[in-house]
Amino acid sequence: MAKKDSTQMKKAAAASNNGTSIGQSINEVISAIETTYKDYSNTLTPRLKLIDLFLLFLVVLGVLQFLFVLLVGTFPFNAFLGGFISCVGQFVLTVSLRLQYNADNNSIESEDKYKKEILEKDISEINSGLVNVESLEEDVQSKPFKYISPERAFGDFIFASLILHFIVYHFIN
Repeated sequence: MAKKDSTQMKKAAAASNNGTSIGQSINEVISAIETTYKDYSNTLTPRLKLIDLFLLFLVVLGVLQFLFVLLVGTFPFNAFLGGFISCVGQFVLTVSLRLQYNADNNSIESEDKYKKEILEKDISEINSGLVNVESLEEDVQSKPFKYISPERAFGDFIFASLILHFIVYHFIN
């Protein structure tokens, strides 16, 4: 009888420890999400937040269309395909716009920072090797969209969106 009581007590203690560790894990996840959201809110520009909101809208719209097809049916299948392809295509184009518009990927703004940083340094600092000019130049050259301005990226986005919607319109008939 005493053996049964001790094993039941051990199981209860293990369950309470397990519950505590699960609660602690959930708190850590919530803390990580809060930290990520605060960092996102503080570091992103309003334009990039607007682009992210539009991306979220496209995902929700695509999911709603897919749920509609699952629940109601696929009677106008061309309409479903056109709408779903439109959502996916617009999502891809918007991600491309976001990548090109982001200052971290765009070397036009980075080049201005680079020139300003070089001008702020003394010639003696540069000559003595305290400032590594080559690494600054390599940083500017390694940008994927180094010759694309944000205005051109937006123009390309509009043009590609028009072509996408023209094709979808003709697909639906």
